[in-house]
Amino acid sequence: MSLYYDAVSILTAPATGGSFKSRIYNARNIKASPAQVYALIIEASKWDILLKEVIEAAGILKLEPKLTPLLSLLLVHDHLLTKSGLAATSTHPLRLAIERHKTRLRGEFTKARVRRGCASIPDLKDVIQKEKLALQGPLTSIYPRWVRVNNILTTMSHQLATTFAGYERVHSLADLAIPGRKTMLIDPHVPDLIAVAPGTEFISSAAYKNGEIILQDKASCFPAYLLIGDKAWNGGGLLDGCAAPGNKTTHMASLLAKSQPKSKKNDKEGEGYHVYSMDQSQLRAKTLQKMVTTAGANKMVTVLAGQDFLALDPEDSRFEDVSGLLLDPSCSGSGIIGRDDVPKLVLPESSSTTNTSTSSGGGKKRKRRPEDEGKNARAKNTPTATTPSATDENDVSVSGTDTDRLIKLSNLQTRIVEHALSFPAATRVTYSTCSIHLLENEAAVSRILASEVAKRRGWRVLRRDEQPVGMRKWKYRGVRKDRGGEGGNGVEVDGEKVDVSLSDEELEGCLRYVEDGGVEGERKDQGKDEEEEEEQAEEDDEWEGFSD
Repeated sequence: MSLYYDAVSILTAPATGGSFKSRIYNARNIKASPAQVYALIIEASKWDILLKEVIEAAGILKLEPKLTPLLSLLLVHDHLLTKSGLAATSTHPLRLAIERHKTRLRGEFTKARVRRGCASIPDLKDVIQKEKLALQGPLTSIYPRWVRVNNILTTMSHQLATTFAGYERVHSLADLAIPGRKTMLIDPHVPDLIAVAPGTEFISSAAYKNGEIILQDKASCFPAYLLIGDKAWNGGGLLDGCAAPGNKTTHMASLLAKSQPKSKKNDKEGEGYHVYSMDQSQLRAKTLQKMVTTAGANKMVTVLAGQDFLALDPEDSRFEDVSGLLLDPSCSGSGIIGRDDVPKLVLPESSSTTNTSTSSGGGKKRKRRPEDEGKNARAKNTPTATTPSATDENDVSVSGTDTDRLIKLSNLQTRIVEHALSFPAATRVTYSTCSIHLLENEAAVSRILASEVAKRRGWRVLRRDEQPVGMRKWKYRGVRKDRGGEGGNGVEVDGEKVDVSLSDEELEGCLRYVEDGGVEGERKDQGKDEEEEEEQAEEDDEWEGFSD
């Protein structure tokens, strides 16, 4: 039964920074599997308005004092909507509190389904999602689900004829939200990238299960495409220095597979090239390796588990032909849409609560109280390290954006890029962050270009007219001032004032991602793009799916 108490603890504890999923996986106060806790919360949030209706109609909160609105919603979800039922022993008091009313609960559930005219649970789920969207009011911005076609295992034409055969093609993101229609948009900037309506699920798709399609946000696709481009890659080996969970690594492999035709020597596309991919964390490296395997990229990619990029020797013979490096290092995460979003559950009403999206504590007699767990979580999970790992991809705690913290991150980022510039055969390096701050972006590029290694080896920003065709069309470019008019001027790093000394041409070579609707940044690690992850997570605690 710790699963439900742990879920309540997570939902009632104050946010401590980082993505919602990362906070669950890093929590030290929970006993249940983090994957199961995450899956329960996300799935229950999809059904909350129906569960509220059923619980209130059944009247169980008035009859069972041990149950709170939040606890009842989680328990009734598993009782009614999971194959395995409640994760509790047959004699546990909370299980008995639910099962005493199982006939009434199932009766009210059936009535709710019949009222909506749904013959099956999948049909009911679709209707509930539409009801939830209607409650949110008119959409002011569209955050689509992005799907990348994996050219190692399939082609765009094949996926259009199979996975997306029933979809209507539209030409703007706003048109994706047309009610009652399955729509898709083929992206004009990144090859083999498709946008579909928010909430579209692929868990039952054979293409998803087989690694033929990968869920990856558009912003996350920029670095590999900028690095490799449209033409056949002939620049030598490639290296992803900050790789987990592996979307950018497998994107590089996909681009290589597409650009290199089959030959007599190689029976698969792209096998003539090699990509080194690494993560300092052994656990994250395991996820990375699994993603590489599922994407069919084993013959192209070597995963260096537990390897910190900054500890690599550029003169190592393994990397003597590495000419392209991709770097997406730790950053503030300030540009990640919805980073701190915790699912807001609509709770059933009882005599002591109103219909709100906040949650209350558990029963009085249980040993572990959620409010106490929240305090423990704050004590145990408050970040103390000041220097994040080079390969801890955008998973740094977002507890503030003060200048000192941004300076530390910027220092780390510039060290990483300067290290990459020292690889003997390197000719191209892409650097990306999930930050909107000038200090981590244009100001960092300015510092890097002023470094000794950049000057000695003649590094420069790739001009806009030299970039891949799709990227040339992208209109959002580098800036000289942060949002709110604050520029780099006046901020000191290592005792020197930071200034964006990039020319207009150099700023044109930098790209900033802005989603249609005017929202700047990249979505990552959020429930909107992880609907497929929770079911997979129940089977494997470490595997986090393909969503970036």
